[in-house]
Formats: sequence, C-alpha cells, structure tokens
Amino acid sequence: MRAPRRKRPVRQPAGADTGAVTERARRICVGLVTGPHGIAGAVRIKSFTAVPEDIARYGPLEDESGGRRFTLEILGAAKGVVLARLAGVADRNRAEALRGLKLYLPRTALPPPAAEEYYHADLIGLRAVLPDGTAIGGVRAIHDFGAGDVIEIERPAAPPALVPFTRAAVPVVDLAAGRLVVDPPPGLLTAAAEEPAPVRRRRPLRTPKGRRKAAPRDGGGAERESGPR
Repeated sequence: MRAPRRKRPVRQPAGADTGAVTERARRICVGLVTGPHGIAGAVRIKSFTAVPEDIARYGPLEDESGGRRFTLEILGAAKGVVLARLAGVADRNRAEALRGLKLYLPRTALPPPAAEEYYHADLIGLRAVLPDGTAIGGVRAIHDFGAGDVIEIERPAAPPALVPFTRAAVPVVDLAAGRLVVDPPPGLLTAAAEEPAPVRRRRPLRTPKGRRKAAPRDGGGAERESGPR
C-alpha cells in the first residue's frame, strides 16, 4: 500500500472554510485569541499550526482586516492553547478586548512545501475531478480523524464525500491548474450519495404553566441533557 501524502504544519481550523483563507493576498488564519491570561496582558491563543508554538515563528501576525499587526512572544503552553504576549498589550483589560481575535499570516510568509507536502490552505477550494475529467465538486475542508488526512468534497447535487488523501485515492494534485484528481475506492461516492438526508428535529411544544420545561438548546443547536433534580 502506498504511503499517505503528508501535510505541512499549518492546519485548517475545524469547520472553517472561506474565513480561514482570505483571497486578499492569500492570508491564512493561524490562531485565535480565546481570552486573557493573568493580569499583565498575556493572552491564551488556540494555535492552528501543527506545532502550536510555531505560530510565532513566521513573523508578525495580522488581524482579519489586515489593518493591525502584532508581534507575538510565546510564554508557555496550557491545555489546548499557547500562552503569549502581544506587543503593546500590557494589562488584562486590553487582553480581554482581544478575545475572539483571529490571527493571520500572509501565505508568502510560510516556507515552501517539500515534494508530496501540501498546506491545507492550498488544497481548499481546488476543483475535484474523476480520472476521466468528470467534475464532482470542490474541496471544502481537510480532516484528520486519527487514521490520516481525509479531504471533504462538496458536491452540488449530492451530500459531501470524504476521500482518503492518499496517492491511491488522490493520484494528482495540480495546484497551478486549481484541481485534483480523485480515484476513490469502489462505491465510495455512490455510498455517500445514497445516505439519507438528516431529519430535522421538531421544536418542543410550549409546556403548560407549572410543568417542567424542555432543556434549553445550547449555542450549537443541540439539546442539553437534563439531569436529576
């Protein structure tokens, strides 16, 4: 069996698409400020680089508009985040104001990939075609569920398809032409097309006054489980 293709050390944020890679100057989102740390202006950053500390390796970072630039100093790491200081942020109030800030790098600031290595950002948006040239959709995201990279192909008339990112299943990646060739295992695309559409949950009816109400929905739209009272 052929070895799977390798990825370069900048990952795509989970669930993100056009927000992670901007067309203007091909910028890549490499981190997200999740909140302050301590009282001296440090922040907690969710890093999207394979080595989290490498977020500070490639030069100054920018905000989403490109109007603000930040020099980053890594202070340490905590559970799932890196601890860092942004130049000019000297107290907790200023650090708190940065919560939710996306940090970007120009694509040109990243080192060129070696042979058979690809940045996720370079793959997202490519047209996906079969070996005979038949168009099947476009690459929407790259996932890693533990068994290697998988590309998610968005199809206009069918559910998304997940294809292993191996030389056997994706024999051609042509960045210059903006496409990749997919030669999926037998039945993979057909099976994805035959999956039934998800059934929408009905909203719970309002309960009469005095009865226990249904558990409220959380931010993701899923119902919370109600525990014993």
